[in-house]
Formats: sequence, C-alpha cells, structure tokens
Amino acid sequence: MISAISAAAMALSLVSPAPAADTSPPPDRITVNVVTVNGSGCKAGTAAVAVSPDNTAFTVTYSDFLAQAGSGTGPTDFRKNCQLVLQVNIPQGFTYGIAAADYRGYANLKRGATGTEKASYYFQGNSATASRTHSFYGPSDDNWQATDSTDVSEIVYQPCGEKRMFNVNAELRVYAGGSGATSFMTMDSTDGGVSTVYHFSWKHCPAI
Repeated sequence: MISAISAAAMALSLVSPAPAADTSPPPDRITVNVVTVNGSGCKAGTAAVAVSPDNTAFTVTYSDFLAQAGSGTGPTDFRKNCQLVLQVNIPQGFTYGIAAADYRGYANLKRGATGTEKASYYFQGNSATASRTHSFYGPSDDNWQATDSTDVSEIVYQPCGEKRMFNVNAELRVYAGGSGATSFMTMDSTDGGVSTVYHFSWKHCPAI
C-alpha cells in the first residue's frame, strides 16, 4: 500500500482509541445500507449489497455493469464506473477494516482487445486505498477474477466510536484493438450468480 494509507492509519490512532488485536466477527447481525449510487456502471436499482451469514464479508452484486468497445458501440461505452456510499451497521464495541476484496466478472475479448478492472475503497474523511488495476487480454471468453489484499499491518479501520460512510469505487475499461470487433467486459457473470466480495477484518474497541 502507498504511504498515504500508513499516514491515515497513524492519524486515526491519534484521534481515537486504538482497537485491540484481531478478533472473531461479532455474533450480532451486521447490516449494510446503500446510501447513494453514482456512475454509468450502476444505474438505480442495478446494485445490491448483502452481508454473509457469518459476518466475515459483504457482497456487492451488479446487474448492468458492462463496458464495451468496437463495432456498433458508443463513444463512451468503453468505460463504465460505479461509486457506492455504504453505511455499515456494526455492534457497539467492534470496529472493522477491509482485509481483501475479490472482484469477478465476465470477459469476451477478441484477439488484440484488452480490458482493465480498477478499484479502491475508503472511509469517509480518509484517503482512498491505492487503486489497483488488473489487465486482461484477448482472445478470451470466460469468467475473470482479481483479488486485492492488504497487509495486516496496513489495514485501515473505522475509528472506534465513530460512524463513517464506506465508499467503494470500481471501474471497467475495454479497448477493441486493431480488429475493431466488438469486445466487452462485465462486473458480474452471465448467470448473475457472481458478486464482488469485501472481506472484513474485525477488532475489539477498548471500553471508554
């Protein structure tokens, strides 16, 4: 991770109690509410969020997140993005960060075409994680997956005792290449059964 993330973590330690060591997920139910949705890749009603039953992760499912380029496509179709502002409701005495994120989708890239996936996430008022870009090359006609992991020492946690919105940014780009044939890339699967997964890292907050 870039130094800005370490700086953000140090700043948090100065203004709020430091959370205790890594712990198991809280037993009480966690909920995630979508506050706002913006972007060409997630029109209203096309993004849904759910928490895993064991409180270890939450998923984002997109139903219309598709970038395409080549014959018959529009000039802005090659890039699609989505920004979600989420309210993560957790039990008192706990705080969370994101240890890893799994991005999945489907790519139909003709020979010479390329596609990229780029994503970041951050708490309201903090610097974003370093954006990571994953590239894919044609010919390809299959599901794709990319994982971004954060070292344990560099995970940024929500400040104990505060409620801050959690922002998720994602982007897809497709370049047709020399052939000009239509290629596309989605942030979902052809059967709609694939989601983006954000893995929680939990800590106890000290009693005040």
